[in-house]
Amino acid sequence: MARKAGLGWIEWARGWLSIISEFLFQRIVASHVENPLPVPPMDGATCIVTGATSGIGLEIARQLAESGAHVVMAVRRPKLAHDLIQKWQSEKGDLGILLNIEVMELDLLSLESVVKFAEAFNARQAPLHAIINNAGIFSIGEPQKFSKDGYEEHMQVNHLAPALLSMLLVPSLLRGSPSRIINVNSVMHFVGYVDSEDMNLTSGKTKYCSLLGYSNSKLAQVKFSSMLHKRIPPEAGISVVCASPGIVHTNVARDLPKIIVAAYHFIPYFIFNAQEGSRSTLFAASDPQVPEYCQVLKGDEWPTCAYLNYDCRPTNASEEAHNLETTQQVWDKTLELIGLPRDALEKLIAGEEVACRYQPKKASIDD
Repeated sequence: MARKAGLGWIEWARGWLSIISEFLFQRIVASHVENPLPVPPMDGATCIVTGATSGIGLEIARQLAESGAHVVMAVRRPKLAHDLIQKWQSEKGDLGILLNIEVMELDLLSLESVVKFAEAFNARQAPLHAIINNAGIFSIGEPQKFSKDGYEEHMQVNHLAPALLSMLLVPSLLRGSPSRIINVNSVMHFVGYVDSEDMNLTSGKTKYCSLLGYSNSKLAQVKFSSMLHKRIPPEAGISVVCASPGIVHTNVARDLPKIIVAAYHFIPYFIFNAQEGSRSTLFAASDPQVPEYCQVLKGDEWPTCAYLNYDCRPTNASEEAHNLETTQQVWDKTLELIGLPRDALEKLIAGEEVACRYQPKKASIDD
């Protein structure tokens, strides 16, 4: 694969070395982490989990609910979510455990759906303790696709929609303070590069491939999270964390280098299953030390948000993630693309209403 425009050869090579090293050694590095991860009692906590009907998100939702949390499954397919809840409840019923789970519809390929979801949840005037942006796509080997909002699908689902959702849920997160915004990220952000003037990858500066779309979207997520982390005042009590699940068993290997593809299919020992992949995010959502760690980074003027590795330990994001100039550009461009004013965060924290370009249209009498 050709080097991406904007990312130096050395950084690009280091990025792939990080990916290959994670693939080969993640099980050894994370051998000290219990599976399943013990989650402390979460009674009284409300957690929204996107993409909660399969893979890592399913495990996150189930384990949080079993720990006593009120879990909101934010999903495209509500019926599937209801079927899962019924299955989980029947399994726990004999033990006298009643799971507190509900389902709300959310389609990340529609920014109007994101706004509608946030409005409905905020209208409850209830506290939110964690938003876990887990849902994501990696359309391996497929041609470039765009959402109905006009954005490249990887960028919208993996970055733009979660960014809008997190911003709009700030009022509920303030009511749940101390609270957390947790973004499920990926080691693939190490080979990403985000051109804020070409986030749709349509300029022709570089040839599009699904791997490029995915890695760029994950880097954009880290950059936006870092700015959000810095701009939220400490007294608001909202922590922002990115968590890498490791390389988890899915069918996303066809676009990777041949050596990794071969290992991926023929040496399954190296790959985490969904339960193992859920551990870093569950740790980010439940460990009492996470907010303190986030505040230390804020106080030290560290350029990135907290980043938890698949072994549930703090780690460093990519070199490009530390680029303050491009991070500011991604922040500004993201707000523009999701239809929020530049002072949206400050207004939301102050309790003011913020208009979004993707606000659902009100039905008229004639309708």
